[in-house]
Amino acid sequence: LPAPDVTAGLRHPLTRVRDEICRILGTLGFTVREGPAVETEYYCFDALCTPADHPARDAQDTYYLPPETRFGNVSRKGDERYLLRTHTSSVQIRTLLAEKPPLRILSPGRCFRRDNADATHSANFHQIEGLVVDRGITVCDLKATLDYLFQSLLGPGTKTRFRPHYFGYTEPSFEVDFAATHLSKVGKEWIEIMGCGMVDPLVL
Repeated sequence: LPAPDVTAGLRHPLTRVRDEICRILGTLGFTVREGPAVETEYYCFDALCTPADHPARDAQDTYYLPPETRFGNVSRKGDERYLLRTHTSSVQIRTLLAEKPPLRILSPGRCFRRDNADATHSANFHQIEGLVVDRGITVCDLKATLDYLFQSLLGPGTKTRFRPHYFGYTEPSFEVDFAATHLSKVGKEWIEIMGCGMVDPLVL
């Protein structure tokens, strides 16, 4: 017999936010690219100008897989190690190697870091990375894109600001804060939301 009071399920809030971000940036010409959650050190670190002595490559920060592990769709060089990707930036490397610019892509996906769970950290989190490679692109384009994204996502009263920061694969690099005084749970405080920057020429 049919079960009583059957109601339709709903998509998970993280899925809904991811899809909405992809939809908003899709109106600016971004397309979605995906990559494997199990990566090699080359795609996750080397090609992104992250040297061997960088803290992100420490086993205390990153989930490395046993040396004998093999994956059919991920090739590695020599004794290169496999790991669970620490960011979706590896997708930008795969895309740059496979496609010619101009490019305008988004790479949403699950990431993994050996963080202790608290209000702002988790060993398993979701990330969406954007990449634009074209002639004449400036920091003004980056700021305008993020303003458009957050105003579309959170409402027209939302503001963003850049703070100088360091990331090994962008130059210049920024942390991005947002404020949305029209949202009662956010208030007047600036909240850090993401990092960004212009792709380092060494990565290109």
